[in-house]
Amino acid sequence: MATFMKPYAPQTFALFRIITGLLFMSHGLQKIFGLFGGAPAEAPPFVIYAAGGIELVGGALVAAGFLTRWAAFVCSGLMAAAYWMAHGTQAFHPIVNHGELAVLYCFAFLFIAAHGPGIWSADGNR
Repeated sequence: MATFMKPYAPQTFALFRIITGLLFMSHGLQKIFGLFGGAPAEAPPFVIYAAGGIELVGGALVAAGFLTRWAAFVCSGLMAAAYWMAHGTQAFHPIVNHGELAVLYCFAFLFIAAHGPGIWSADGNR
C-alpha cells in the first residue's frame, strides 16, 4: 500500500525513538525540577523521585540511543506499573480511567526495546 515510505523506515523509527524519549524525559523534568507546571500535588515523594528519575534518565538514554534496549525495557515496566497503580484501580478500560498515555508509552518502549536503537544512535544500528 504505502511502499513509498519503505525506504525511509530507518529514519522514521529513529525519529520515533528520539521523540518518544524526549517526550518521556519531559515528564521527569516536570516531576524532579518542577518544569512544565510541576509534579501533581497528590503524588507522594517516592513516586516523584523514583518515577521522575527513571523518566528523566531513561528518556534521555532512549533519545540518545545509548543502552537503548535496557533503558526502554525499564521505561516500559515503569509505565506498566504506573498504569496499574494509578489508573487500573479506577476502571479497566484506559479511556475510562485516563491511562491511555501510560499504555501507549508502555508499548512504545516495549517496541523500542525489542527493535533496538536503529540509526542515529550512540549504540549504533544494532
